[in-house]
Amino acid sequence: MQLKPEQLRQHLQKQCLPVYLVSGDEPLLVQECADLVRGAARGAGCTDREIVDTAARDFNWQMLLHSAAEMSLFGDRKLIELRLPDGKPGAEGSKALCEYIDRASGDDILLVVSGKIDKQSQNSKWYKTLDKAGATLQVWPVGAREMPRWLRQRLQAAGLDIDADALELLAERLEGNLYAAVQEVEKLKLLASNQQVTMATVTAAVLDNARYNLFAMVDTALAGDATAALRMIHGLRGEGNDLVPLLWAVAREVRSLYAMQLDCEAGQPVNRVLNSHRVWQSRSAAVQACLQRHDSNSLGALLRQALTVDGSLKGFAEGDPWDQLDRLLLELAT
Repeated sequence: MQLKPEQLRQHLQKQCLPVYLVSGDEPLLVQECADLVRGAARGAGCTDREIVDTAARDFNWQMLLHSAAEMSLFGDRKLIELRLPDGKPGAEGSKALCEYIDRASGDDILLVVSGKIDKQSQNSKWYKTLDKAGATLQVWPVGAREMPRWLRQRLQAAGLDIDADALELLAERLEGNLYAAVQEVEKLKLLASNQQVTMATVTAAVLDNARYNLFAMVDTALAGDATAALRMIHGLRGEGNDLVPLLWAVAREVRSLYAMQLDCEAGQPVNRVLNSHRVWQSRSAAVQACLQRHDSNSLGALLRQALTVDGSLKGFAEGDPWDQLDRLLLELAT
């Protein structure tokens, strides 16, 4: 049977099959799925664990068959963990896996931990045999579009809820690094108040309580104090902070300003525009000052400039990204 990784925990609470194949090229998620199976196997009475690694120099496929034939020292059930890094057992391995299923009594549990298995191998006899005898799980990488959803699920599993803006910043900052995401979730568990993760919580975690606050920097630029805004961003850079959340904060503000300016140019009263875009009263003066300095054309140009900063940061546009961000902040303020 085929299982999705997110279904595994609930499945194991109900039953523990004699065979599990966990495959994929996202090491963290593969490891976590394998850990769940190991824990369930212990709970089902597998007191011994035997590891068979196909990458070992002295490995041969008879080791797997010997494991199937050997009894545990005290006659208890055991977990046989077969590690298949390249996801390709070859002709000999395919035969051995099928023979193992034929020989196995059903008392022991076989856990195959594999690298990514291609479509052709999924149609092979050995794969279908394992799938029929137990469960197969394919672990897929978490892409940029899936990262916010994955993060939210991770935080919910940790007993935390997160604001939409905070989630966007966190996902942007982590750039798909799942190991870093796990560390950030642990940090947020300590920082969150009443299990709620806000922008302030994420900022404290991401920027390590920087002396210069990035949101104060943005508001200073909106108010038109270019000198102070540049001093703040230089302070953040000097303290070793990452450029990604700084660019995110500035670009997010410019997008919001652009949308508000379009509404204003369409004839809506500025107070109604600020209310509809949920601008806090404490920020309304700075936002209005910026809307008076810029029209939709200049704000559109700033959005394009933010894209250039992002391209420079990722290596497909020219220029130093910090210098580019300085210019973006300066033009926003002036």
